[in-house]
Amino acid sequence: MSPITRRQKRQERVNYAESSSDASDSEDENFDSSDMSEDDEPATKKKTPTRSNQWAELQRARAQQRRSQWKAAVSKRKKPTIAPRSIKRLNTTAITPLQRRAQDRSTASTSYEIARERLHVSAVPDSLPCREDEFADIMGFVEGAVESGTGTCIYVAGVPGTGKTATVHEVIRHLQYRVEQQELPAFNFVEINGMKVTDPNQSYSILWQALNKADNNRRVTSHHALDLLEAKFSTDKPDDMTTVVLMDELDLLVTKKQTVMYNFFEWPNRPNSKLIVIAIANTMDLPERILTNKVSSRLGLTRINFEPYTHRQLYQIVDSRLEGVDAFDTEAVEFAARKVSAVSGDARRALDICRRAVEIVEARHNTTSKPTSSSSLSSTSNNNNNNQIARVTIPTINQAIKEMLQSPFVASVQSYALHQKLFLVSVMHSIRQSGLGEVRFSDVAMYHIRACTWSNIEPPTMSDLMQVCQSLGQARALVIEDGRTDLMMRISLNIATEDIKMGCKDDRLITRLLVNA
Repeated sequence: MSPITRRQKRQERVNYAESSSDASDSEDENFDSSDMSEDDEPATKKKTPTRSNQWAELQRARAQQRRSQWKAAVSKRKKPTIAPRSIKRLNTTAITPLQRRAQDRSTASTSYEIARERLHVSAVPDSLPCREDEFADIMGFVEGAVESGTGTCIYVAGVPGTGKTATVHEVIRHLQYRVEQQELPAFNFVEINGMKVTDPNQSYSILWQALNKADNNRRVTSHHALDLLEAKFSTDKPDDMTTVVLMDELDLLVTKKQTVMYNFFEWPNRPNSKLIVIAIANTMDLPERILTNKVSSRLGLTRINFEPYTHRQLYQIVDSRLEGVDAFDTEAVEFAARKVSAVSGDARRALDICRRAVEIVEARHNTTSKPTSSSSLSSTSNNNNNNQIARVTIPTINQAIKEMLQSPFVASVQSYALHQKLFLVSVMHSIRQSGLGEVRFSDVAMYHIRACTWSNIEPPTMSDLMQVCQSLGQARALVIEDGRTDLMMRISLNIATEDIKMGCKDDRLITRLLVNA
């Protein structure tokens, strides 16, 4: 075919296409859109945008559904069904079986006796003031895990005397009451206290015996119990009942290889374990210090911190226990709360001071109310004096504080030499830094020398510090590892940190160091 013929055919096709487009344009101009329904609309104008709009709407609807489901799950997990702002005991008789219960029937007859009973640190109050938020958090996590049958781990941290153990026990009482009311699935409760076990590995035996109550007479070793627990939590068969484990004084359950802490933190994350672990410790960042950051982050701990009580909170705690008892002046309770909050914020210390003040006033009242005459006039006068009982005032609180400062431990700390006090503070600092109950002599000595350098004091030699350490061990202020007198010797405190602070509060140098210890 010649080039001219091909060119002619191409021109004919172009002309035909142009004529077709002109015809379609003319039809569109003559087309009345008002006569066309939505179904008759051309597909080229609606088909593509309609599909994209529908897909976008579907994606937005799915995202909104997932968001609402996530919010519902979070609200169900964190918000307990019981949301009391004032945590009152629901039913005293129904919740009595838990341990550490105070006397249900009080035999006290006078205001002094009632006050002494209520101010005892082991007495269980009718309410837990100033810890409503922490109670709600722990209650929400544990309740959600029990209802869903899943495992979780809660780490509760705070300085001593901030109500950690009391709050957890109150949560367990409320949950046990709900189980009795058939509002919650039944669960087992196990308490492991680091103060009551001689070896941290005994925790395995305690947990295994609690899980196998039917075979409670059978005793197993710690190593065998670990193998049994490992096999139990590794199986795909879920347990019939959830187990709640309270590990109190976790600082004392630390081992050399940290296997106890790791296992109890790792088991709740396994599927079908139904294990809830509530760990209570005095150190905020104990898992990070003991375990590596990579391991601790993988465990997924839920953290709840208990801050030290302020003087207003301490006043509210003491005042709630003295409700209905006319034995204290308001200024006396506030004075005791301010004194304690300035040192430690320990509620137990405030209760002890107020209880000792009651004992002082009661002894003074009993001495002055003894009859001095057998005449009826004298007896009547004495009875009138008995009706007007003496009250605890600020001077009484001040006397109680001085007596507590003059306790054997505080008095012994006050009599120590400068380097002995400084060595005790160094031990406190090393324990706080490591998170362990025992520290090495080398770590304590290094901090002691640095503290002397900061304070422009000539630092002692290692042999001198070893003698200081031995003298504190002989005075029963420290517990020293037997058979070792080298740098790797392990040391632990045998005196409460509050007693050390009380005994050193008059020394400005030691007081500055106590801020960091």
